[in-house]
Amino acid sequence: MNKKNIIAKLKDDTHYYGDFGKKYLSNSDISTLLSNPLALGQPSKPSSAFLVGGYFHTAILEPDKLKKYKIIPATTRNTKMYKEMSGGELCLLQHEVDMIEAMKDKMISNDICNGLINSTNTEYEVPGVSQLFKYVWKGKADIINHDDKLVVDIKTTADINKFKSSAYRYNYDSQAYIYSQLFGYEMVFIVIDKTTHQLGIFDCSPEFYASGKDKVDRAEDAYELFYKTKDFNPKQYFISKTL
Repeated sequence: MNKKNIIAKLKDDTHYYGDFGKKYLSNSDISTLLSNPLALGQPSKPSSAFLVGGYFHTAILEPDKLKKYKIIPATTRNTKMYKEMSGGELCLLQHEVDMIEAMKDKMISNDICNGLINSTNTEYEVPGVSQLFKYVWKGKADIINHDDKLVVDIKTTADINKFKSSAYRYNYDSQAYIYSQLFGYEMVFIVIDKTTHQLGIFDCSPEFYASGKDKVDRAEDAYELFYKTKDFNPKQYFISKTL
């Protein structure tokens, strides 16, 4: 299958997150490959923070898909109402949705942010694939702004004043490197604080990209050792460091 057909298939979330998409490495694999490679591919436990972030992205980028989210008018997830209505699923609370809508309005009402998100020549939820070092990686850009030649990514944060350190901790540096290679544009993050609703626009320094490139290189080394080396026995693997 050629690259054009692969990208066309990855536009469908069922394929992107399903077995077809799992043939390619992605930034979400970085943390696992660098910390516990044997856990690669294991499903992660859903969290309310992840659900809130997903709804926020959908509200801005694909509002027609908001109906897929189940919203419960309970105060917490410990109430009888929530447990009965959720059916055991992780669902959004109404006050979380109200918070998200307020954050969306704050971001879109800012002229600079809105210009980056809703430029005259933009694409949303754009998949890409490319070989980086030895292996093929995939990614799905929130926004490709062709007018400004930028990949724009939307983030929420618990403390915008600590976003720079969070960006390294949550591997946004490797995301920036991967996406710059997949899409050929520099990357910028539009960030909103979940508590104060303060906005920030963060571009990426050469050092940030270099840090991300190093993580990708080390992640590929781990992937090759654990999954592509014929005689490798993971039971004999151990970490060796000097304290």
